Amino acid sequence: MRTTAHEGVRGDIAAVIFGVDGVLLDTARASGTAWKAVLDPFLRSHAAVCEQECRYFDAGTDYRRYMQGRTTIDGLREYLTACEIPLCFDALRGLSSRHEEEFLTIVRRLGVRAFASSVGVVHAARLRGLRTATVSATRYAAELLRRAGVAGLFDVRLDALDPIEIRPATADLCLLREAARRMGTPPARTAVIEENLTAVRAARRGGFGLIIGVDRGGRSLLLPEYGAHQVITDLSELMLEQPVA
Repeated sequence: MRTTAHEGVRGDIAAVIFGVDGVLLDTARASGTAWKAVLDPFLRSHAAVCEQECRYFDAGTDYRRYMQGRTTIDGLREYLTACEIPLCFDALRGLSSRHEEEFLTIVRRLGVRAFASSVGVVHAARLRGLRTATVSATRYAAELLRRAGVAGLFDVRLDALDPIEIRPATADLCLLREAARRMGTPPARTAVIEENLTAVRAARRGGFGLIIGVDRGGRSLLLPEYGAHQVITDLSELMLEQPVA
């Protein structure tokens, strides 16, 4: 489902903020593999305690259904709810931290690649005079961008390790606003391209002029509800209008 028949960045947009996971970088396989490494021992232990048959995590199907396009905590909560396993926040945070460690181990061993179509859009935006930024509420985004060889394509790069004031409940909104401020463009003239539902909602709350949701995991119905003006499945579908003076 699309929100419009034409996906594109209007001429009144002066800057574009790109998400990292799922927008610029193909991290789904590594993330799914990391979740399986973390969750399968947990699920096996839980099944043994409850004397139930163990349902193991599927790194493909379960990741796309519950994890992709969500924060680590939200995705984990969705999956465990489907498994009828309630956990407190501290337990969820503990599993999420272990996932991050496993994910980084995989990426450092095997590398990470940028989507060619996304890199092409970043180059095209810069050629048209648009300022570019990349934002992530994770702590590892800067490292991933360097490993993928695309860190130099952006005027501004921000993640959770940057020394700026971030309130945990509104981390995505704080980062988006700070990126726009550093690029010198008001939110109303700044586009946000994101896969993450929480970041899409934050962009809408922040009054960003164009919010494009990337649907790589079956989120086309949810993205407009969270605030996306347009929904695409890949950045190759985007058209860039020449910026107005």
